[in-house]
Amino acid sequence: MELELINHNYSTCSQKVRLCLHEKGLPFKHTQIDFRAKDHLKPEYLKLNPNGVVPTLLHNGRPVIDSSVIMEYLEEVFPEKPLQPDNPYDRARMRAWLRFIEEVPTAAIRVPSFNAAFSRHYRDMSDAEIMANADDRPLRREFYRSMGREGFEDSAVQDSNDRLRKTVIRMDSTLADSAWLVGDDLSLADFCVVPTIDRMIDLGLDFLLDDAPHFARWWAAIQSRPAYDRTYIPGSRVSHVYQDLARSA
Repeated sequence: MELELINHNYSTCSQKVRLCLHEKGLPFKHTQIDFRAKDHLKPEYLKLNPNGVVPTLLHNGRPVIDSSVIMEYLEEVFPEKPLQPDNPYDRARMRAWLRFIEEVPTAAIRVPSFNAAFSRHYRDMSDAEIMANADDRPLRREFYRSMGREGFEDSAVQDSNDRLRKTVIRMDSTLADSAWLVGDDLSLADFCVVPTIDRMIDLGLDFLLDDAPHFARWWAAIQSRPAYDRTYIPGSRVSHVYQDLARSA
């Protein structure tokens, strides 16, 4: 058995998979690519992952792509420490959470992330360069096209904040009746949303987490997991790289 995760430290989708690998106790080779060098858009990487995004899992040399798919793959291939319910109904509930998390908070967090951290790399580009950069993206071309030189407009930021807050409220309601998102056992659904929450805090959006006591209890429990500490190593938050984002204690 040989696992290699091609990823980036501060990629939220990469963090989802690393959380799962660490929680399951699976050894893996951590191969980090350079976003600034566009390693993820080079032909050799696109042969593995035609979407041109991270992460990609190599299992005995065979690629598995899409972070949530990778998490479910690991669960099927390495079931010894389960991270999914043992009955079909609760597995369906878990997958419903996975889909919601992918559609709502995972997409929403990209807007404040780009505005706060990544848009600075586009400010000195010409319009043609910005469009060319967007057109290089197999999966997220329209997302990059919709971003201006200074980032996204206020309306897009507000919409993202609304979706992030909606996620917290929905989680808090569910967690009023259970320890984790799907019953009393930790599952892939919990780990799927962790990187978004951590990024929200890193970007100073933790005000969106207020008045959610059941969520707060869940977040404390997540942070107590050894897998959380093993995932969030130095360089795993945008404020580690863009130090102007770091908040004083």
